[in-house]
Amino acid sequence: MPRLRQAVAQKVADRLFAVESAIDIALTRAAELNAAMPAARTEARLPAMVGQAALDRATSAFVALVEARRRIVETHQSLDETRLQIGLREVDSGDIKDKPAIYEPGALAEVAPVARLRAVV
Repeated sequence: MPRLRQAVAQKVADRLFAVESAIDIALTRAAELNAAMPAARTEARLPAMVGQAALDRATSAFVALVEARRRIVETHQSLDETRLQIGLREVDSGDIKDKPAIYEPGALAEVAPVARLRAVV
């Protein structure tokens, strides 16, 4: 029974990770769009009112994606609680470091030296 539960739980986890990744990709593309529109308007030397409705809608879509990400993170947390309820142990999925329980200010500080290194190369 534990192996069956583990296999079924892994199927759900794989789908969860796929959704998390898809939302992050969508957020990135939406952010790029939101940044590109005012830049394009400025580059084309158009007045500020041109494209405002489109920017409003694109911004609303971005906010909806942020909300979707929040909900999928909550789903992840709920599934973790479910995992404990059915007696499954935690399984590593390839991360080297443990994920922080909550956002920790400065947690990205370790990335800065690598980013500088890549910028130099």
